[in-house]
Amino acid sequence: MLPVSVSKHVRRIGGAVVTTFAAVLVFLALVMPDQITRLPPGNFWGTALVRVPIEGLLVAALLLALPARARRITATVLGVVLGVLTVLKIIDIAFFAVLARAFDPVLDWALFKDGFNFLVDSVGRGGAIGVAVAGVLLAVATMAAMFFSVRRLSRLLPAHPRLVRGGVVTLSAAWVTLAVMGFQLVGGIPVASQAAADLARDTVLAVPQDIQDRKDFAREVQDDAFRDLPQGQLLSALRGKDVIIGFVESYGRDAVENPAFNQPVVEKLRSGQQALEAKGFHGRSGYLTSPTFGGGSWLAHSTFLSGLWIDNENRYRSLVSTDRLTLTSAFGKAGFRTVGFEPGVTFAWPEGQFYGYQQIYDSHTLGYQGPALSWSTMPDQYVMKKVHDYEFGKAGRPRLLAEVTLTSSHTPWTPVPQMLPWDEIGDGSVYGPTAAAAESPQKLFADGKKVKRAYAGSVAYSIDTLLSYVQEYGDDNLVLVLLGDHQPASVVVGTNSTKDVPISIVAKDPKVLDRIAPWGWTDGLTPAPDAPLWPMNEFRDKFLTAYSPQGEPH
Repeated sequence: MLPVSVSKHVRRIGGAVVTTFAAVLVFLALVMPDQITRLPPGNFWGTALVRVPIEGLLVAALLLALPARARRITATVLGVVLGVLTVLKIIDIAFFAVLARAFDPVLDWALFKDGFNFLVDSVGRGGAIGVAVAGVLLAVATMAAMFFSVRRLSRLLPAHPRLVRGGVVTLSAAWVTLAVMGFQLVGGIPVASQAAADLARDTVLAVPQDIQDRKDFAREVQDDAFRDLPQGQLLSALRGKDVIIGFVESYGRDAVENPAFNQPVVEKLRSGQQALEAKGFHGRSGYLTSPTFGGGSWLAHSTFLSGLWIDNENRYRSLVSTDRLTLTSAFGKAGFRTVGFEPGVTFAWPEGQFYGYQQIYDSHTLGYQGPALSWSTMPDQYVMKKVHDYEFGKAGRPRLLAEVTLTSSHTPWTPVPQMLPWDEIGDGSVYGPTAAAAESPQKLFADGKKVKRAYAGSVAYSIDTLLSYVQEYGDDNLVLVLLGDHQPASVVVGTNSTKDVPISIVAKDPKVLDRIAPWGWTDGLTPAPDAPLWPMNEFRDKFLTAYSPQGEPH
C-alpha cells in the first residue's frame, strides 16, 4: 500500500493528465476544419494547433461568471452540443473526402445506406458491418468524451479566476487582431477560428433553408416552356431517327484531361472516333456541370432529363412526384417508343413511371446468367447486346428512345471486363473467368495509383462498349447521346476537381449535327479544354429547342 503522500502525488499527476487530455480534446473539437485535406501534408498537427478558437474564450468567460449550479447545467448542455457538433464535423470530413461537399443534416441520411453498400463491395459484408459498428461506437465515444471534458474543465475554472480572466482577455485581443488582419494558415485556414460556431450556425440554418428550397422548387417545376408545345412540333427534327442516351458511370472531366491517368480514355475516344468516321458517323462534344460529385448518380440523371437542378434528396423526391416533362417523356409524347435499360436497378423503381418509360429492363429482366462484377450486376457490353436483341434488332418496330445506364465503371473498378465479339456474349456465363481472376477491391484500394488506372480502364471499357455498338449495329438513323453522370470519388481526382462531365452527340445524318452547330461544341468525341460548359439542367431545354424547330435551321 502506497504512503498517503505518494498516493496524493499520483492522484495529482493523474488528474493533471486527465485535465490536459480534456483540454486538448475540446481544443481540437473547436479548431479542426471539416476539410482536413486543406491542411499541408507533413505538418498536420502543427498547423491545426496554431489557431485561436473564439468559442472557447467566450464559453470560458461565461462559465466563470455563472454561479456553481448554473455553471454545471450550462456545462452539461455545452458538452452535449460540442459532442454533437464534433460528430457532425467528422461526418463532414468524410463527405468532403468522398463527395467534395458538406453533410446536410436534414437530407443526407439516406446516403449512409449507399455508403454501406459501397463498403460491402470494397471490403465484404463482414468488413462493412465492422466499419459501421466502429463508426457508431466512435460517435458515442466522441459525444461522451466531449461531455465529460467540458464538465471537467468547467469545474476547474473557479479555482484560478484571475489566471482565466487574464488568459481570456489576452487571447480575445489576439483573436480580434488576427481576424482583422485576416491572417491565414497554409490552405486558407484562418488562425482566428470560429469553426465550431460556423458549423452550429450552418446546422441550425439547414432546416429553414431546406424548407424554403422546397417551396422554391415547387415553383420551378411549374415553370416549363415546353409543357404545352404541340405534339407535331415536339422533336420533329428527329422524326425517323432512333436515339440512345448512354450514361457512363463516373465519366468525369478528369477522365479526359487529367494526365495522371487519362491515357486509356483519350486513346479509346480517338480510336473510336476514327472507326465511327470510317462508317460515316461524326460527333460533337462539350461539357456539362453535374449537380453531384463522386456518387448520387440519380441526381445527375434527374437533372439531365428534367431540366431542373436536382442536387439533394429533397428535390429528387419532390420531382418524381410531379408530372414534369422529361426528355424521355417528350420523346414518348412525340410518338417514340421509350425504353430504359437499368442494370443497376435491383429493386422496385416507381420513378420509372415519372420519367415516362413505356418499358423498363432492370437487373431481373435482362436475362443475365453470369457473375456479378462487384457493384455492377452485369457488364456493359452484355447490356448493349440486350438493347439490340430486345428492342433495336426487332423487325417492324417503331422509332425508339432508349436511355441506357452503364455501370461497369462504377466503384470499386474491379473487375473490369474485356470487349468480346458481339456474337459470343450469350447469356453472360462467359464472364465467369473474368470475375474469378479479378483483383479484390481491398487489394486494389491499397494502391492509389492502381485505383486511378483501374478507374480509367473501366471508363474506357464503357465508352468502347457504346462506340462499338454503334459500329456494329448503327444505321443511318441512329443518334447517340453519350455523357457522364459525375466525376469519380476524390480517391481518384482529389477534392478540388470540378463537377464537369463530358457529353457527345454522334450521328450519321449531317442534319442532326447541323441543328447543334450554334452550340459551338468541339468536333469529334473529345471536348477541347475550352469547349462550352453548361449546367447540366440546361441541356433539356437546349436539346428540345434544337430539335423542335418552327422551321429549318439557319
